[in-house]
Amino acid sequence: MSFSRICRHLFSAGHGLRRAFNTQALAAIEQAIRETEQQHGGEIRFAIENNLDLQELWQDLSPRSRAIDAFAHLRVWDTELNNGVLIYVLWADHDVEIVADRGYASRVGEQQWREICQRMEQSFAIGQPEQAAVEGVRAVGQLIAQHFPLTDRNELPDRPVFL
Repeated sequence: MSFSRICRHLFSAGHGLRRAFNTQALAAIEQAIRETEQQHGGEIRFAIENNLDLQELWQDLSPRSRAIDAFAHLRVWDTELNNGVLIYVLWADHDVEIVADRGYASRVGEQQWREICQRMEQSFAIGQPEQAAVEGVRAVGQLIAQHFPLTDRNELPDRPVFL
C-alpha cells in the first residue's frame, strides 16, 4: 500500500470525474456501445469509479480485483452466451481493466484485452477521457465481432454507470 495511492484516493473529489465524464461524454460512450453491439453478438458494460474507500485501500485492493467485483455486481456475467464484457475505469488510479465472461476464455488472449486497456490509459494520461472511452468501446467491439456473430438481442444496459 503506497502513501501516494492512499492520498490520491482519499483526496480525489468527484468533480474531476464528473468533468471528465460529463453528460456529453456519457452519451458518446452509450452511443458507441449501441453502435458496436449492432455489429456483434456480445454485450458491453462501461463502469466508472472515482476512488476506493479507506477499507479497500487498507486491504490494498487492486483495480483488477475491484473490476471483478463490479463485473459480478453489475451482473455482466448474466448473458445467455456468457459473452459479457466490462470496461472498468478506476479514475483515481487512471487504471482501466477489462473483465470478459468465460465465453471468451479460449477465444481472446489476456494480452489482447490488456492492449486496449493500455491505449485507453494513455489517452486518459493526455487528458482525452471521452476519446479514450469511445475508442476503447470500439476496440472491444471489434474484438468481440471476431468471435460472436451478430444476434438480435440486447441483454445488458448500454448506459455507462458510476459506481
